[in-house]
Amino acid sequence: MAEKPHINMVFVGHVDNGKSTLVGRLMYELGEVSEQAMKKLRDEAAKIGKTTFEYAWVMDTLKEERTRGVTIDIAHKKFQTDTNYFTIIDAPGHRDFIKNMITGASQADAAVLVVSVYDTVNNKDEKGIVQLLPQTKEHAFLCKTLGINQFVIAMNKMDAVKYDQEAYNAVKDALVKFLKPIGYKVDIVPFIPISAFTGDNLKTKSTNTPWYTGPTFLESINKLVAPPKPTDKPLRLPIQDAYSITGVGTVPVGRIESGILKPATKVVFMPSAIVDEVKTIEMHHEQIPEGLPGDNVGFNIRSSKKDDIKKGDVMGTLDNPPKVAEEFTAQIVVLYHPSAIAAGYTPVLHIHTDQVACEFKELIRTVDPKTGQTKEDHPKTIKAGDVAVVQFKPMRSTVVETVKDFPPLGRFAIRDMGQTIAAGMVLEVKAKEVKIKA
Repeated sequence: MAEKPHINMVFVGHVDNGKSTLVGRLMYELGEVSEQAMKKLRDEAAKIGKTTFEYAWVMDTLKEERTRGVTIDIAHKKFQTDTNYFTIIDAPGHRDFIKNMITGASQADAAVLVVSVYDTVNNKDEKGIVQLLPQTKEHAFLCKTLGINQFVIAMNKMDAVKYDQEAYNAVKDALVKFLKPIGYKVDIVPFIPISAFTGDNLKTKSTNTPWYTGPTFLESINKLVAPPKPTDKPLRLPIQDAYSITGVGTVPVGRIESGILKPATKVVFMPSAIVDEVKTIEMHHEQIPEGLPGDNVGFNIRSSKKDDIKKGDVMGTLDNPPKVAEEFTAQIVVLYHPSAIAAGYTPVLHIHTDQVACEFKELIRTVDPKTGQTKEDHPKTIKAGDVAVVQFKPMRSTVVETVKDFPPLGRFAIRDMGQTIAAGMVLEVKAKEVKIKA
């Protein structure tokens, strides 16, 4: 399995547009879910009157998700095709859970944007023009800002619009109009008409869409390319969680963003400055000799307790520990704010696996997004649509790196009032002196 290129793929999109169903159906079509397991899920779904949810449940393992019918946490599953080995990250679409979606997207190399043609076509303004659903737009923008450059667009629920080409075209046109200005290469991104529930155009071409001549969903994901692995860079591993496993000990988990993780390595967790030693490394419950960038791993450490290691910590080596920021300068795009943002505003920053309150300490300048030139120095306020360079001060210690040195640790989203306010990238970091407890 490790011989094939490894791609982390996130499925995003508006709630109820069929992300989990698409993932489940795909796993079933590829033989990753047995007929027996599928029958069990089918029977369970029928028992509580949710027959259309059977495929979604392949990923939605939490009991609460089954009864509510929404994806809450991030689930990881693996599968392989002829050309690639994939880890699927199924990210929540529901607004309450968008912070989990940001964590998922920040770990991905490619994104599948799932758009329900049926739900979108029925969402029109007063002039009858098709309007994209809010989270479709928000997720598409966040994926781009978080550094994902490969996209597949799954135009789902075609069965619900009777495979109507006009419905497909109307939604595709609305998507192109929105995606092109934010940097999507719409000429090369596939827009595939599918039905996740019935399997149309997933693995084989569907006779229900004779008007569609492009690739199937499987052909499209087979064309995705694994990113180059920054093995020559220092080790950086943001912690997603830590477990205490009987007979094993403390096992932190996370995705290696750069460097190589090997057993018997002395490591440091920042900002807590805890030093420990890696004993063994696992991926998908199998022990591996080393972990490479892009791998979602669990690793057993020698002496620290589960509660010593926190989500949001970043692990590195003693000779090159991750940077803890006193302050940092970043370029942001303001997506939404009901009024205007001034210095002193303190929303929550989502960066790698951490969430931390950050103060807008100084508005340095606004920038023309087309030319990169300064529009105004030291503006009093910034508003939705503005691109600005801002100095931030985190309200507690957190690891921040520049986007130039460590892209996944230098991109972030800013949230407040249940909305994504802005997204940005780190240009400079003023590091805090942290005494390492070696």
